[in-house]
Amino acid sequence: MAPCLPRRGAAQSPPCRAAEPTEAIPAMSSPPPAARPYRFSMRQFLEIAKPYWVSEDRRMGWLLLGSVLAMNLALIWINVRLNFWNRDFFNALQAHAYPRFRHLLLVFTVLAFIYIVLAVYSQYLQQMLQIRWRRWVTEVFLRDWLGDATHYRMALRRGQEDNPDQRISDDIRALVNTTLNLFFGLVSSVVTLASFLVVLWQLSGAFTLWGLHIPGYMVWAALLYSGIGSYLAHRVGRPLIRLNFEQQRYEADFRFGLARTREHNEGIALYRGEARELEGHRERFARVWDNWWGIMKRQKLFTWYSSFYAQLAIIFPILVAAPRYFAGKIHLGGLTQTTNAFGQVQGSLSWFISAYTDIVGWLATLQRLATFLESVKEDKARGLQQAVEPSPQPGARDDCVQLGELRIDTPDGRPLLQAAGQCIEPGQHTLIVGVSGLGKSTLMRWLAGIWPYAQGRHAHLPGASMLFLPQKPYLPMGSLREVLCYPMPVRSFTDARLREVLERTRLPHLAALLDLDDGWMQRLSPGEQQRLAIARALLAAPDWLFLDEATSALDATLEAGMYRLLEEELPRTTLVSVAHRSGVASFHRQVFELQAAGEAQPARIRVCSPQQWLQQLAQQPEPVG
Repeated sequence: MAPCLPRRGAAQSPPCRAAEPTEAIPAMSSPPPAARPYRFSMRQFLEIAKPYWVSEDRRMGWLLLGSVLAMNLALIWINVRLNFWNRDFFNALQAHAYPRFRHLLLVFTVLAFIYIVLAVYSQYLQQMLQIRWRRWVTEVFLRDWLGDATHYRMALRRGQEDNPDQRISDDIRALVNTTLNLFFGLVSSVVTLASFLVVLWQLSGAFTLWGLHIPGYMVWAALLYSGIGSYLAHRVGRPLIRLNFEQQRYEADFRFGLARTREHNEGIALYRGEARELEGHRERFARVWDNWWGIMKRQKLFTWYSSFYAQLAIIFPILVAAPRYFAGKIHLGGLTQTTNAFGQVQGSLSWFISAYTDIVGWLATLQRLATFLESVKEDKARGLQQAVEPSPQPGARDDCVQLGELRIDTPDGRPLLQAAGQCIEPGQHTLIVGVSGLGKSTLMRWLAGIWPYAQGRHAHLPGASMLFLPQKPYLPMGSLREVLCYPMPVRSFTDARLREVLERTRLPHLAALLDLDDGWMQRLSPGEQQRLAIARALLAAPDWLFLDEATSALDATLEAGMYRLLEEELPRTTLVSVAHRSGVASFHRQVFELQAAGEAQPARIRVCSPQQWLQQLAQQPEPVG
């Protein structure tokens, strides 16, 4: 029987039901990372928003923006017309002028019909602009996040860029929609203010207070009322910015924990880890609960204030205009027109108060997207730096993998592995071995170009195709055909070819299920998943195939059969394997043995032949027990 290396991460015995598992699915019970202090700058907003308005879709975007803006201005014009109509209508009622009354009703009908048409299409075109803008920004974020394995490097360090799914799905939607709503609301308020300010100045006349003659006194009253109200609203509601930011993060953490439990339900069930999972979910929801109570208390205080402000705004203009009405200087229609104009001016000036909760949510969303974008750029720059190739050394070949003076570190900066000029030539199948923790899989990640914590560069075989098979294959959502061909297009292979590779990898029972859409990660066993990955490799036929314990779930006989199949079907493919069974050594031509070099020292690579390594392994004493 061939000697066997200890399997990485394998338990020595099946977990006992009564025992506490030593390695379970993380319950994420530790506190979340501290949030950065809130900051806002126009640069952050423009960095996210501006690119769309200079993109290939800018013409349609500007056309829709201009159309909605024009319709909003037309609605304001109708409001101004209705203000004068309101004066004439009540004056006609006071004068019992029936013919004038009928004429004004006809005018109102026309204005109301135009108003309805403009309101409907203004909303329709604004929604069209929202989805086009959101589609473009989402495409950019997805491309940057998924490009150059940036998503993987970001996952190595969990911080302010947590929950990218929420950032891309919810936060982009909220930012686009709220930005347009706030923009059109602000523009409407400014134009309404400019339109009715002149009307209110003409209607309010002058007022003498304590011997002081005040022209257009109702304008000054509206400015004073709104200015004080907006200042107090900001003082009362400002803590909501931080609370809303934290709430979005805690909600996303809670949702992520639930999704993780669903994805790893089998492992949790085997470990009997339901109690730990429940504890973790309770802790995460406790943060949601505590922060929500903070929002409730502050929102209650803000609602007290805003409700008082809104109710007082109903009677305040009548109280201010009443002296002139009772003095006989204006009629009932003039009073209603003045009150309406005052309300329009005061409402425009109070836009900040009415939109405060939306602004708070918008600022929190902008902060989340800004930190996410910063992290994407940082990790993308690290990836580009990792991909930089050094100047070719004399005698260096560009058709082989050269490690050079590579040093691989852990994310915390601890040296993990040091190379010394090792090379893998085409056709030189290489087996990477060593005890757990020395960096075998990390070396494979570096070869794949996704491990950023390294010093030293190597040329990645220009023009050569490469495929990496991890220990746990990724099976995307979709039909078995899509899963089998991933990441290649399904149209690249005929049904006959797909069925052939399934037969060769001893998965004939799946040949009739190519169009079945199912949860294949849960349906297939680990061994079936690994053989499905081997079938992918047969379809892709890469120049270089890297297998990181890609056959660990198979028995020794089946594992040898898969390697023999790869040799037969892919004679021009160079294999680089990490394996824990010595039986696969016969399918390789050289061995990279990772050896510990002492405490706090990086592991070294010893190059030998498979025969030498097997002899050395046979001379080692058998483990006791």
